[in-house]
Amino acid sequence: MDMRNTMGSTPAAIRCDLPRPEELEILLDMARAFHREDGHVLGAAGEAAIRRIVEGEPLARCWIVRRAGKAVGYFVLTLGYSVEYGGRDGFIDDLYLDKAVRGEGLGALILDFAIAEARALGIGTLHLEVDPANERANRLYRTRGFTETGRRLMRLPLATR
Repeated sequence: MDMRNTMGSTPAAIRCDLPRPEELEILLDMARAFHREDGHVLGAAGEAAIRRIVEGEPLARCWIVRRAGKAVGYFVLTLGYSVEYGGRDGFIDDLYLDKAVRGEGLGALILDFAIAEARALGIGTLHLEVDPANERANRLYRTRGFTETGRRLMRLPLATR
């Protein structure tokens, strides 16, 4: 998908493409950077999950974000099902942009693309997790209509990492 970023004086072509198998290392490098920055190292299980997505995992999609042909970010959309939300739901699991391109409006473009893709996949409700201290991300998500649920996200790891 080609998007036009008209921020600033010159438009920059932004593309979101499904990763090709030969781009796995590029994607893993960005995922490692994102998880390191987010405060939790991407372990072997996380790397294997990304590998499975690139290989065609049916419950997840991933896109590499490119500007002028260069990979500058990625995001992952996962599929689920919820009785409460009336059927298919989804989760933006990762959304990462290289520090060099942050603050240029690309996050909003990517989020709009992710929302459109979620709709195309029949997702009725889209979820994401955001660090409360990340004010920039919180502001972006709110401008796109995301709201807090008033609940806490909890987890129980079932697989050994």
